[in-house]
Amino acid sequence: MRMKIGELAKLAGCPVVTIRFYEKEGLLARPERSEGNYRLYCAADLERLRFVMHCRRHGMKLAEIRELLAFRDHPTRDCAWVHRLVDEHIANVEAQIAALEHLKAELTALRTASAHGPGCRGGCGILASLSAADACPYCEDLRCRAGGRPDSGKSTSHAPAPLAKGGAFK
Repeated sequence: MRMKIGELAKLAGCPVVTIRFYEKEGLLARPERSEGNYRLYCAADLERLRFVMHCRRHGMKLAEIRELLAFRDHPTRDCAWVHRLVDEHIANVEAQIAALEHLKAELTALRTASAHGPGCRGGCGILASLSAADACPYCEDLRCRAGGRPDSGKSTSHAPAPLAKGGAFK
């Protein structure tokens, strides 16, 4: 079964540009070309593209996917490292969930502490609180974690770092 890039994109549920990007990154092989210079793909290309997309939905970096594909194509060792990779992603997700729960608590406290309700005319308590960023425990916790301000010795919340960029989402 031979298909053009548009057909492959439709079957995989992704834009054509994504396929070209994965080819450029070496995650998909350069396809054969038709006499009219159209890219031609086969069922194996579709399966590989779906594998890559599935890995991306699970937050894996392109380099990690490259390693998984190489291992899948030519398994040369035990797959314990794949388990460790997934364990790292689980830890990253747990840290993100904790950070989001901490942020939700701070936003709820901000909303609860607002002196005025919706439609207030005398000034918005939420805007006033947001203007006083130095007094925000959530922001203070982030500054301490980033090394911007040393810990004053007082006990602050023990929320994880903000949504991690390193790790799963590059």
